[in-house]
Amino acid sequence: MYSDTVMDHFKNPRNVGEIENPDGVGEVGNPVCGDIMKIFIKVTNNIIVDAKFKTFGCGAAIASSSMATELVRGKTLEDAWQLSNKAVAEALEGLPPIKMHCSVLAEEGIHKAINDYRKKNGLPLWEEKKTHSHDHAEDLTCEH
Repeated sequence: MYSDTVMDHFKNPRNVGEIENPDGVGEVGNPVCGDIMKIFIKVTNNIIVDAKFKTFGCGAAIASSSMATELVRGKTLEDAWQLSNKAVAEALEGLPPIKMHCSVLAEEGIHKAINDYRKKNGLPLWEEKKTHSHDHAEDLTCEH
């Protein structure tokens, strides 16, 4: 059901934990599944120099958080903002359709962390693309 990459990031997640005095924090959740993600970023000269996460959820949620933090480390804020849930899922070598919402949470968590950083630094917030919603019928079939 899951790719080897998903299983690896679930069993050996990267970047677990909190960053002390983070520059940005993004917390997101899916009320249907109960998945909760908290993403922490450290920014130096517009580059995400560190990213960590704490996730309460299923294996796909943990793997999505792990991969998302890996993908944004070392990137500019602008490049990290472009990270899509599809890119997270592709980097994980696919997620079952019933688990795609986990990659959406990872994307939203990164966006919220970046906007938290921008807010703390007096910068205008970037607008998220509303291409998805947690109100979709398929989310109601979430299984853990």
